[in-house]
Amino acid sequence: MNKLLKLEHINAGYDHQTIIKDINLEVFKNDFIGIIGPNGGGKTTLLKVILGLIKPFSGTMEYYFPGEYKNTKTFIGYLPQQVSFDKKFPISVSDVILSGLISSGRKSAKTKAEIKHILDDILEKLGMKAYCNSSIGELSGGQVQRVFLGRAIISNPALLILDEPNSFVDNRFEHELYEILMKLNETMAILLVSHDIGTISSYIKTIACVNQSLHYHPSNTISSDQLKVYNCPIDIITHGKVPHRVLHEHK
Repeated sequence: MNKLLKLEHINAGYDHQTIIKDINLEVFKNDFIGIIGPNGGGKTTLLKVILGLIKPFSGTMEYYFPGEYKNTKTFIGYLPQQVSFDKKFPISVSDVILSGLISSGRKSAKTKAEIKHILDDILEKLGMKAYCNSSIGELSGGQVQRVFLGRAIISNPALLILDEPNSFVDNRFEHELYEILMKLNETMAILLVSHDIGTISSYIKTIACVNQSLHYHPSNTISSDQLKVYNCPIDIITHGKVPHRVLHEHK
């Protein structure tokens, strides 16, 4: 397997306060890792380290750029938890998606015909072809997430990072989103932060539990007992005909 990323003994945080401690993680081509953990446990801090937004206090991180990837701008695609934008600003769906090529520095290396082909392919994948000329301010929450996902993947990154991508979408689009991610996983590795382990377990391949430290679980299924061992205090939510939450017995 081709290694894309390696973190060794990473300690990081803010203003000399350590949030994540002794983090070790390797990411390989076509990995689909679900990152879970409690609020304040360090999931977002871990993402910021990987994205290069904050520098670790100690430890080492190494990117393994395959082929045409020369820097993190092309190597990593990122969809944040919440994207702020002015709904009244007159920018089209196509222009938002294409801005991902500009920020990655890849637009200048493409002809107009190549750019049109890439854009059409992204719009088709996301089911947004009918909205290509629509203003982004006219879209629903789920459609907006599709557009910014398109922006994140248009440079064809080797690694896609998503921070709670289902926070502002309805149940129907949530399923469609994960189906899109499974298809994307054929060509790129994915790190997906989520609180809903019950839902994402149907799509991810492995699990990383983050609560200051990181425990890697080499499977997409995990029990409440294992979560205790990993010091990862979150609820397990299961989905059947009627979604339900399994709680501990009251004494």
